[in-house]
Amino acid sequence: MSDLLADTNVALGVSGSIAAVKVVELAHELRRHGASVRAVMTGAATGIVHPWAVEFATEHDVVTEITGRVEHVELCGRDGWADVLLLAPTTANTVGKVAAAVDDTPVTTCVTTALGAGVPVVCAPAMHEPMYDHPGVLDAIDRVESWGVEFVDPRIEEGKAKIATEDAIVTGVARAAGERPLEGKRVVVTSGATSESVDTVRVLTSRASGRTGRAVARALAARGADVTLLHDASAAGEAGDPPWADVVDVESAAEMTDAAVEACADADALVSAAAISDYTVEAAGEKIRSGKESLTLELTPTPKLLDTVRAEYPDLTLVGFKAESEGDEDALVERARQTLERVNLAFVVANDASVMGAAETRALVVRDDSVGEVAGEKLDLGLRVADELASDLSE
Repeated sequence: MSDLLADTNVALGVSGSIAAVKVVELAHELRRHGASVRAVMTGAATGIVHPWAVEFATEHDVVTEITGRVEHVELCGRDGWADVLLLAPTTANTVGKVAAAVDDTPVTTCVTTALGAGVPVVCAPAMHEPMYDHPGVLDAIDRVESWGVEFVDPRIEEGKAKIATEDAIVTGVARAAGERPLEGKRVVVTSGATSESVDTVRVLTSRASGRTGRAVARALAARGADVTLLHDASAAGEAGDPPWADVVDVESAAEMTDAAVEACADADALVSAAAISDYTVEAAGEKIRSGKESLTLELTPTPKLLDTVRAEYPDLTLVGFKAESEGDEDALVERARQTLERVNLAFVVANDASVMGAAETRALVVRDDSVGEVAGEKLDLGLRVADELASDLSE
């Protein structure tokens, strides 16, 4: 379990979209990241998923009507229980009612109360694509956004505006409900492996999965930053492009370095978590024919991305990552500090190369005068990086 939503009370408003069948999994995911969840359902939603299922997922009674207990005030009033109100799914009907301040369901009544009380509201729309493209629905979304309501954009697939992924919704909730020490800051993140073409088919690459870089980008977004992520989308596999960052697709070390120099022109910081190739090779114009004869490749060192960016932007805040496969912890810290001093980095995240591709990690946060330890999910490491960077940028 990560700390992304630690100590956060989430009121979950469920409307009558077929996407309501996802609410049990969504509630579990919110709780997995540390949130407490209490649900409110429209009558239409209860016809799609039974309140008992939602009660089981949240371990709280589900509000299906407003009674003399004034549940909307108890949940979303000025002294209410909720830190944030999440509408997932948000139907065209619901967003239209919210925009018009119509309170004829428990969910819309909670929204009106939350907006009046200053409780953050997050919407995750789900509907058929023609409904999402309706001028009135778009106007309603624009109007509600102008009041400070945040939207987690749907995935447009198969003629439908499908509800966003659980990861995207959880990140949107964290961004809305938590502290945003990086609000107004733009951070560039490099992630994953790079690939050097040997011929038109083969490449030289590493075992890096990009999980750490994507986790760092997600944590930065949750802490309020505008994030640009540089990675190889084809190597990311099913993970694809995360919705919480502007993504630039790159492949080789040279492409990654060029993209970083360009992206950092108006950035406040760069976090280089990618396992960038140290060597490249002159690629053959056609596929090298297979056979039993030995083949020698001449490898040429690639320029160091951090050195290149530092030369271009002497005052930019830079964070490096250092992975080693040999030596003890003292040796790892020493090598991290060598990089720290050479490039004038804010800090270096150092770890053993054995964590590449793993779901969990253990890393050291190395500064000039201190060494901190992080262990757990890679998202927890991302949150530590985000908080350390926020401290540096605030100074």
